[in-house]
Amino acid sequence: MRFLVLGLARSGQAAALALRRRGKEVIGVDASAELDTGRLAESGVELHLGTEEERLLDGVETLIKSPGVPAEAPLVAAARSRGIPVWSEVELGARLLANPILGVTGTNGKTTTSELLGVMLGAPVAGNVGRALCDLDGEVEPEQLVVCEVSSFQLEDVHEFRPRVAVLLNLEPDHLDRHGTFESYRDAKLRIFQNQTEADTAVVPRGFEKVPGGATRIEFAADDPLPAEPLVPGEHNRENAAAATAAARAAGLDDDAIAEALRTFPGVAHRLELVAEIDGVRFVNDSKATNTSAARRGIAAYPGQPLRLILGGSLKGESFDELAEGLPPTVRSIDLIGEATDDLAAALGRAGRDYRRSRDLATAVGAAAGDAESGDVVLLSPACASYDQFKNFEERGDMFRRLVKDLW
Repeated sequence: MRFLVLGLARSGQAAALALRRRGKEVIGVDASAELDTGRLAESGVELHLGTEEERLLDGVETLIKSPGVPAEAPLVAAARSRGIPVWSEVELGARLLANPILGVTGTNGKTTTSELLGVMLGAPVAGNVGRALCDLDGEVEPEQLVVCEVSSFQLEDVHEFRPRVAVLLNLEPDHLDRHGTFESYRDAKLRIFQNQTEADTAVVPRGFEKVPGGATRIEFAADDPLPAEPLVPGEHNRENAAAATAAARAAGLDDDAIAEALRTFPGVAHRLELVAEIDGVRFVNDSKATNTSAARRGIAAYPGQPLRLILGGSLKGESFDELAEGLPPTVRSIDLIGEATDDLAAALGRAGRDYRRSRDLATAVGAAAGDAESGDVVLLSPACASYDQFKNFEERGDMFRRLVKDLW
């Protein structure tokens, strides 16, 4: 078979290399001409950088689409018009690996829950976090369970992907700039269940609507009794722990092992990560809060505690009114950064909340730190993506760490 891999970042390169290991003919295509593709060239991938000409589809039997490539991209649209199947990297990885998969999706909490499950089950974690699923090809024993975090961008192009246990953590408006409507976003998320059978398990929030597929349904909620209380703070993290507990039990794990993981798992970087405490002021990096619901959860993790909040970044099509109206009186200051500054300012103004237009993260950290008193929490929980001023949320969180370190 002749494959075309569109988008040659982390997951695209993993897909292309996995296919080459199997001796498949692979064309690698990316609109950018600035990528490091040395490994691909060495493996024999036919590279076309800085171009996406339709002629590259000639003789192609399957197109592998990286999650960053939108569905309406010209090559994707042309492939569909020619009847060429379009797969996500996760679809390819699931076909290449013989391993049972525990899939985790949702608007918020995917990475925390996936990593917690990895610790509980002693399983590799791949997909939307860390390693691409195709990177595990040839590196794990066939019977080894794999925890796979999956995003809506990956799920919109699955066909046979069938997790033995599939988890939906929550579902709130997100990525509307890409999906167009909440309904389209929801439909993409629910595809995680579509190929499950009665031999599989679907783990969903209590009271959630009927989901596709034929799996046995298990529900969870933040107030579920757990084998142990989680170390990480916040009601939303207790909800994540409840989902992980339900999924781990479905995978056959006993409560003693689940309890040990809950007691010791410290959380993951960029999610309510305590960076430092300086003169009684705590600085918390919640850069992964890339939508309003995640930011509300981050703020709610510090009930009754005085907050210095940093909001803003690139826009995703969300309204900020509910976030602004729901801010607790414990928020003492709000610094706005990035592309979303004007939209956030308008929403905060309608809600009668004061704010500062700091514009960039360095200015915001300096202003918040200058005002902060002992007992305050300076919280970066942006409610926005990061692509206006940073490569990704990790880079934004890393800069926050450096800026806080410079305050010492």
